[in-house]
Amino acid sequence: MTDSIWRSVQVLISRLFPASYRWPAQDIRLDDRLLHLVGSIHMGMRDMQPLPARLLRQLQKADALIVEADITQGSSPFDDIDPRESLEARLTADDRTRLEALCGELHLSLTMFNTLPAWQIALMLQAQQAQRLGLRPDYGIDYQLLQAAKQLNKPVIELEGAGVQIALLKSLQDDGMALLQDTLTYWHTNARLLQMMVSWWLDAPPRQPRIALPSTFSSALNDTLIARRNKEWRERLRALPAGRYVVAVGALHLYGEENLPALLQR
Repeated sequence: MTDSIWRSVQVLISRLFPASYRWPAQDIRLDDRLLHLVGSIHMGMRDMQPLPARLLRQLQKADALIVEADITQGSSPFDDIDPRESLEARLTADDRTRLEALCGELHLSLTMFNTLPAWQIALMLQAQQAQRLGLRPDYGIDYQLLQAAKQLNKPVIELEGAGVQIALLKSLQDDGMALLQDTLTYWHTNARLLQMMVSWWLDAPPRQPRIALPSTFSSALNDTLIARRNKEWRERLRALPAGRYVVAVGALHLYGEENLPALLQR
């Protein structure tokens, strides 16, 4: 049997009988590269520690760990952000009312956000929401994988890096006001989505990649923050040298329309 026919048979077998894991993951073979794609949660619960032994064995056999950004390196990416004009001048009356109500619910002072860019306010609110749901950064899947990779002396490859991620946020139109508005609009929907992703790790992951996910972004933001990045990551992953890799990206990138595994197999 020729190599090309054998690879075709392997692809067919993998599609008919995908490997089953008790965490959100898929195996993708790209010629001489084997990717174990892990749907990470950037903030996790205590019950997510330690990582499954089978996942750690995957990392032990891998040539490198690939993450969106190595969050164990460098200083805060928010250190060099210039102050903005007062929120009162930037927010509509409705958005200000919703933000004030949310700050009251979270026991936060609105003044702490007054001169921050809208996208940073959105991220800080989302982090507060995750913490209220019992999630912590040191239990995050990518953080735990990075710590394990260091213990195993495995190379770490960044798909983007923190600098690129901050540059993307800074490039959002109107200083990321749409991201803040979506955070306020879909606040409770996002909480349900976080709980869904936690259940993928603690209970059972979805078996179908094209599952229906609750919308927490407008279509334009979803294209910028999910779809476009998936396409960029596809090219980075296709350019890897031969080998085995554990690839940890946000769980939402593995499911729904234009998900990363589907793009890689086109």
